[in-house]
Amino acid sequence: MHRIAQIGAGRMGSVHLRNAAAHPALDLAFVVDPRPDVAEVAAGVGARPARLEDVLADPSVEGVIVASSTDAHLDHALAALDAGKAVFCEKPLDLDARRLRAFESVLARPAAPLFVAFNRRFDPHFRALKAKLDGGEVGELETLQIVNHDPAAPPAHFLPTSGGLFKDFTIHDFDMAGWLMPDAPTEIFAWASCLVDPAIAEVGDVDTARVMLKDARGRLCVISNTRRSGCGYDQRIEAFGSKGMAVAGDLVQDTVQVWREDGARGAALHPGFMARYAEAYAGEMAHFADILAGTAAPETGYDASLRSLELAEAAAESARAGAPVRL
Repeated sequence: MHRIAQIGAGRMGSVHLRNAAAHPALDLAFVVDPRPDVAEVAAGVGARPARLEDVLADPSVEGVIVASSTDAHLDHALAALDAGKAVFCEKPLDLDARRLRAFESVLARPAAPLFVAFNRRFDPHFRALKAKLDGGEVGELETLQIVNHDPAAPPAHFLPTSGGLFKDFTIHDFDMAGWLMPDAPTEIFAWASCLVDPAIAEVGDVDTARVMLKDARGRLCVISNTRRSGCGYDQRIEAFGSKGMAVAGDLVQDTVQVWREDGARGAALHPGFMARYAEAYAGEMAHFADILAGTAAPETGYDASLRSLELAEAAAESARAGAPVRL
């Protein structure tokens, strides 16, 4: 088994703690977090609380999961890499593309493996869609549509430290676009509004957006975002090719339908990202186990992180200016 530690036990940290503890090839030994109940949290997954400096100095610890607050991701990832630990870092790696580029020499060719976890690449439905596109089943890809709609907005106080809509939310879609489209985009245009919660506008963010990406050959990708779907966690991708269409549709909580004279009723969409992407979160932890075993290289690291963050910053610039931005 591979002995690991985790930094951070908050909302996303709790997901990674459960998955790491459940994986048969991982020994989750330590949890680093300043919260007063860290001992109880750690005991719940069979681990012990520890100080960061002790974890980094422990030669038995092979890997570190970074699930701390977003603004601490880069510092914690750099410290773990400097200590020779493989790193699983919750996205984004940082909120400032300039700062990421300043550490390119360390992050692009890290001394130990660096895996930045964009979980949607590990969703089995999206991976099946990717396989269909790569296999040419719909011919040459021409346009892509990504729908990413939250069921409800987060508290406004969460937004300033999260990076806001483009860096916290749409960044998933930028990563998916880069993964599914044959070529990198060369131009971006974004419209954004605050239609869901006035408190979001008060902290300087937006909650509704449409973003269009175009590559050098003219292929288009349209991203639809909102913080309020009104119907559950709406997650769809439609890919249109020269020979047809491939679709990864919404997932409902079960497939049972009841038909009566007044029509059909079925189960609701998943209520949020933890339920909808449970398999993806487990899949990315399994990928980290394979990285530690030396049987896989990180699917996403510095390059994917920087590319998605640059698109997020360009989208914000476009939305402010009301004009396309060349990349």
